[in-house]
Amino acid sequence: MEITNVMEYEEIARQKLPKMVFDYYASGAEDQWTLQENRNAFSRILFRPRILIDVSKIDMATTVLGFKISMPIMIAPTAMQKMAHPEGEYATARAASAAGTIMTLSSLATSSVEEVASTGPGIRFFQLYVYKDRNIVAQLVRRAERAGFTAIVLTVDTPRLGRREADIKNRFTLPPFLTLKNFEGLDLGKMDKTNDSGLASYVAGQIDRSLSWKDVKWLQTITKLPILVKGVLTAEDTRLAIECGAAGIIVSNHGARQLDYVPATIMALEEVVRAAQGRVPVFLDGGVRRGTDVFKALAFGASGIFIGRPVLFSLAAEGEAGVRKVLQMLRDEFELTMALSGCRSLKEIARDHIVTDWDAPRITPRL
Repeated sequence: MEITNVMEYEEIARQKLPKMVFDYYASGAEDQWTLQENRNAFSRILFRPRILIDVSKIDMATTVLGFKISMPIMIAPTAMQKMAHPEGEYATARAASAAGTIMTLSSLATSSVEEVASTGPGIRFFQLYVYKDRNIVAQLVRRAERAGFTAIVLTVDTPRLGRREADIKNRFTLPPFLTLKNFEGLDLGKMDKTNDSGLASYVAGQIDRSLSWKDVKWLQTITKLPILVKGVLTAEDTRLAIECGAAGIIVSNHGARQLDYVPATIMALEEVVRAAQGRVPVFLDGGVRRGTDVFKALAFGASGIFIGRPVLFSLAAEGEAGVRKVLQMLRDEFELTMALSGCRSLKEIARDHIVTDWDAPRITPRL
């Protein structure tokens, strides 16, 4: 069967992966309302396309924190990719590099920062969880710097792990033949089997619940790398992040895996963009499955988007080739959406190109 869109990879992954692994990647927190809403909210945003514009040349290139990339579609951090495919993060890194875009490596990866760097050139960010032992954090950041990573993505929505009932039912744990490679030498690379979710127990034991805004400032004392704060959903926290020196903000609800009944990220995006007032770039992750979704996020003022689950599902289905195909399909769809909306470059994508069911009614001009 020919794959014609990103969504089709999910069913292939469901068939190929062990239930424990697929459920870990696919599920959300509690009732999974936000998981559905992350997708559904996009369908409440409609286009106002402009016509008779010369769209024979379309430029999707952009810069993120000064790095030139081919399109505003990047790869979000997702944990333990070797559960999906033996090449795991290696394959994802090569696919991102081939597409001319950014990969974000998870702290909880099954390949180390050094191993991912060894795949060849590429623009890579490192996602960071703050462990209770700050020496571990400092060591990780230094290793990421040495391996050529160019930004830190600080996840701030996980003082505790969300209640993911599929993981509790499946007694989720990292398969015994895999380790969390960044922590291998620190005796933190393995996950114990428990009576609920092994990951929840690991996070409860290792991740610092006392993490606060002062730690964002502390992080800047140990690294010169720009820090993106990931997990912001409100104007208030946007302002605080900027005050604390964040170089950018990622509007994220952790793939709907933390607090259920938070808004879809596309619903929270405009509030964050308005609060940022152009002082730092704002990005979105969560629910993006189509090029039309990318356009909608940019119309709200996002500088780019990150994809997570589509990478995991395509990796499970076809390895590196699958991830390359997902990036290419989203690129092609996004380019087509730009053309059919009358936009030749990213700077031409404006709020006027979309209308939502929460917008005030438009006053039609008299002719």
